[in-house]
Amino acid sequence: MGELVVVRHGQTEWSKSGQHTGVTDLPLLPEGEERARVLGTELAGRRFAQVLVSPRRRAQHTAELAGLHPVEVDEDLVEVDYGGYEGRTTPEISAELGREWSLWTLGTVPGDTPGESLGDVTARVDRVLDRVQPALADGDVALVAHGHVLRILTARYLRLAPESGALFALAAGSYGVLGREHGRPVLTGWNVG
Repeated sequence: MGELVVVRHGQTEWSKSGQHTGVTDLPLLPEGEERARVLGTELAGRRFAQVLVSPRRRAQHTAELAGLHPVEVDEDLVEVDYGGYEGRTTPEISAELGREWSLWTLGTVPGDTPGESLGDVTARVDRVLDRVQPALADGDVALVAHGHVLRILTARYLRLAPESGALFALAAGSYGVLGREHGRPVLTGWNVG
């Protein structure tokens, strides 16, 4: 049984500034591109039976620079739709609300897009986890996507509530490894890189 390698795209202008980036399709910064190349070196020893990538160009470019092939675009790996919080930082949102905002407890609000609930994202990542199961029998599977969606996916893989994704901060340009021990899902590496 292979391992599931979850890769967060390299640094963008908004990931660097802390702005929530769901539907906005930003390019990688030069340091994000360099980190993606380094990811390729770090992951070179793995044989990937399947590579799924978000349709956003920051994720696709990360996979390309890391040499992860063949890539299959998976719409369910897009980042959370932040709705009215798109492009805004947590401190900005918290100041407007008059209390600490967290995706994990307060969710999103409609804006130019409707926003998404944790339940909506959970349904998406559960479909991804179901789709990759057959490939894990043949080797490792890489998922190249975004911070919050991968954190929710990790929580679900570990059989936790989606809100538990709050426990799995994943830096831009890093990856985590999800495996099994004694038949149970386990976290075998996190924020690697």
